[in-house]
Amino acid sequence: MLRKFVLPAFFAGLAGCAGPGPARVAVAAGPDYYDGYYDGAYGPFVDGYWGDDGAFWYQGGDRAFHRDEGGHFAHSAGTGMNHVHGSGVHRDH
Repeated sequence: MLRKFVLPAFFAGLAGCAGPGPARVAVAAGPDYYDGYYDGAYGPFVDGYWGDDGAFWYQGGDRAFHRDEGGHFAHSAGTGMNHVHGSGVHRDH
C-alpha cells in the first residue's frame, strides 16, 4: 500500500524538475482525500470513499467497490482501529 502513495509523489516531484525554473506541483489538493480508521475486518483494501449515503465504500482486491455494512470504517479512532488515508474520489460502483 505504501508503494501506491510513494510512487505518485515521486513522479510528481520529477514533473516539477522538467522545465526551467521552479515549478509547483499539487500532489494532494481538494476535499477528496480522506483520513479515517479501519479495523481490518475485510483484509487489505485498495482505496475507498465516504458515499453520499454516509457509508464507506471500499475497493477490495477484486477491484470492485463494496459498501461497509459492518461499521468497520469510521471517521474517528476507536479500539482496534488503525489510521488509513486515501484518495476518497467518488466513483461509480
